[in-house]
Amino acid sequence: MTLKNTLTFFESLVAETSRESEIKVYQEFIQIISNIEKKNLSENEIQSIETEFDNLNLKSSPENRKKYFKKALSDFKKYLKDTFSLTPKGYYTNLYGGLGLVFGLLFGVAILSNLERSLGISLGLIGGMVVGSIMGRSKDAQAKTDGKMV
Repeated sequence: MTLKNTLTFFESLVAETSRESEIKVYQEFIQIISNIEKKNLSENEIQSIETEFDNLNLKSSPENRKKYFKKALSDFKKYLKDTFSLTPKGYYTNLYGGLGLVFGLLFGVAILSNLERSLGISLGLIGGMVVGSIMGRSKDAQAKTDGKMV
């Protein structure tokens, strides 16, 4: 499937469904494909992306379309990240925010446990999330300036 055909396919899916959760998945696909078209990718890179669309088997008719296309979207994002180092908007913010929560929880339990336990855990979670989100936003800004964001 070419980029234009895939874009048209997802636009038709948006038009034929009324479920908001499905529409969000389709619109995310549309946004990523539109941003890929704007990038100056070589013919080989575009061919590789079109081959990946064929591998995802998007034209099939699954019973649970939302689940199927959500998995296809996840696989496609992983492909773009691994092959071209292209990340979606907010990728690093989410990643580092989650890591910040984990390390904040550990910090709250281990270090801040001399406070009341729930207070130490709460402060650790909040601090970890804030630090992780700041680091993630910084990394997202760097990816955007490098032209690695779709």
